[in-house]
Amino acid sequence: MKLSHLLTLSLSSFVIFSCVQEGSNNQSNANPLASNTSIRNSSIQTDSLAQSEKSQDAKVISSGAFVSGEHTTQGAVSIMTKNGKSFLELNQSFKTSKSGPDLVVILHRSNDVINSTKPPAYPLKRGDYFVLAPLKKYSGSQVYSIPDTIKLTDYKSVGIWCRKFNATFGAASTLRRK
Repeated sequence: MKLSHLLTLSLSSFVIFSCVQEGSNNQSNANPLASNTSIRNSSIQTDSLAQSEKSQDAKVISSGAFVSGEHTTQGAVSIMTKNGKSFLELNQSFKTSKSGPDLVVILHRSNDVINSTKPPAYPLKRGDYFVLAPLKKYSGSQVYSIPDTIKLTDYKSVGIWCRKFNATFGAASTLRRK
């Protein structure tokens, strides 16, 4: 008799615990979806707002398309001004190889970096370029501030350059002035 009560109590406890655990899992699974959706919607709204502000206030002064050098590089680049400051923007379709260490974004004096250098590395000469900043990511949209001390008329191309091996991954062949 004691054994049957113990079995009944154990079975009841197991069923109750399983039901409580399943309900708890369903609630925790539902909440992240709701919060992810709101975060996603919020970030979409923020991105849309940033894009509309950029297009209203920023003036594109030049743009160009990347040509591959040492490694496949694609996408477009724009140089723009906003509130008296200059910025370089790589567009959403920008993509380059992940194989280089120490990749940087440069401004170059030549209007055609790839054809004015020699394969396979397309090395650059000191004094012909200005290192703007380390490359933030290998693909997608990104913006870089151009220092006020840079005279943009002195630079005609933008490049993605591996500083360690003096190899140009790709360059915007010629910036078209707007």
